This record gives sequence, C-alpha cells and structure tokens, in this order.
Amino acid sequence: MTNDQIFEFFRRLAEDNPEPETELEYGNAYQLVVAVALSAQATDVGVNKATRKLFAEVTTPEQMVALGEDGLKEHIKTIGLFNSKAKNVILLSQRLIDHYGSEVPDDRDELVTLPGVGRKTANVVLNCWFKQETFAVDTHIFRMGNRTGLAKGKTPEAVEKKLDKWVPQPFRLHAHHWLILHGRYICKARAPECWRCQLTDLCSFRKKVLEAPKRRERPS
Repeated sequence: MTNDQIFEFFRRLAEDNPEPETELEYGNAYQLVVAVALSAQATDVGVNKATRKLFAEVTTPEQMVALGEDGLKEHIKTIGLFNSKAKNVILLSQRLIDHYGSEVPDDRDELVTLPGVGRKTANVVLNCWFKQETFAVDTHIFRMGNRTGLAKGKTPEAVEKKLDKWVPQPFRLHAHHWLILHGRYICKARAPECWRCQLTDLCSFRKKVLEAPKRRERPS
C-alpha cells in the first residue's frame, strides 16, 4: 500500500470505531497483565468468564500469591493450558513483589522478564494501560497485515516492525485494536466477510468474497 492508502485504511477504521478498546476485562494494570497472559491460545470471552470472580477477589500480586497456584487453577480451569498459566501467574506476581514494589513496569524489556509475558503481552499492556504507541501482533493482526498488504512479514515481529514504520498519526495509538477487531469479526481466517468490509478497494487480497453466502433453505 502507498502512504495515502494506509492513511485512508485507518481513517475508515477510525470513523467506524473512534475509541476501540481491548475486549479483556480488568480493573488495574496488574489485572491486565494477568488477563493478557491468560489469553494466549484462548478467547477473550473465555478469559473474561474465568476472571470475573477471580478479579473480584484478587487485585494485587500479594493477593494472588496468597491464593496460590492450586487456588488459581480452580478459577481458570476452563482456560486452555491452565496448569502452566497458573504457575506463570504466581511466578510473575512474586517477581512484581520482589523486584518492582508490586507495580507493573512501563518498559517492554522489564515486562518480558515476567514469567509468561512475551513481547505481544508486553505490547498490549504498554498500549492499553500506559498509552504507548505499540503494536501487539497476534494471529489476527499477522493475518491482516499479510492478507491486505498493509504490513507483510514472515514473523509477528517483522509485521510489527512494518506497522511501527508505516502507521501514521493520528492512528498509531489505536491501530492494533482496530486491526484485531477487524480480523476477529470481518477479515476472518477461514471465511473473510469481504462483502461487508469497508476496506475492499484498498486490500490486496486476491480471493475476495464480495457476496454473502446464500443461506440454505430448510426443507418444509
């Protein structure tokens, strides 16, 4: 895409949803870190269902450590990989207590030292809580970047670097939210709903589906 096309791409997304937000539910920076760590290979809906009761009881790293690994598992056992995630959440909570005065750091290099926190999780926290212009490349953004031609790359980090280079102001803060939501609900992995996409003339995807599939009529 040209610079003008990229600007128009995000202008349309911004017009449709001026203030996009993560669909994960949280009350503070610590809960956000936990929620994003739990969301790996899980849906936001599933994570929210598991954390509503948990976050009503646990708001600090100290409370999480007191709850313990087994107690945490009882809350998140409906989430995939809950055993390893419970272990990591307890460890990251203890690390926040020991090294950061129980405060979530606002630096990516420090965030990724927390067990279970990778670059994508760190970028989400920096963007959603600290309002930094980061690009958390999940499966939706990776697909969108390559499919549309916005930011092609063989790895999530390659896509992230191109987004960081090419996404213009005033769209940088919310760019990754727009892409995630568009990829989740319209530019879907198996069946992109191009017929209701406002970006089709800008998108380089060759196999656009411009007509909605006909519903099969039930026999009377």
